Amino acid sequence: MTYEERKAQVASYLGRTVRIGIDRPIGYVHEKEKYSLTYKINYGYIPGVPGGDGEELDVYLLGVSEPVEEYEARVIAIVHRENDVEDKLVAAPEGMAFTAEEIWEAVRFQEQYYDSHVEVMD
Repeated sequence: MTYEERKAQVASYLGRTVRIGIDRPIGYVHEKEKYSLTYKINYGYIPGVPGGDGEELDVYLLGVSEPVEEYEARVIAIVHRENDVEDKLVAAPEGMAFTAEEIWEAVRFQEQYYDSHVEVMD
């Protein structure tokens, strides 16, 4: 997937309601080579939709305070990664909104390792 295709793909999801499979629920500890991440939010993917890394398109789920296995939510933002092969979607329950700053605070635990910025839907 080219850079342009990747950016067009994630942009096409803004405002859409999606079903998210959660593979890293709140409290999940992901052991990395040099550090570990503890997920403070639910994190998952859109089943059957490949992302820039060839695996399913990743989604941060905000506004849900308990671990879940799947969830239907509206895509409200994109976390653009400029030094990686993939971007991340940000979703929230219908009617919930977050500022770019609030989203950054929620996803910083993982995004701090990348050159990332948040684009919030108008």
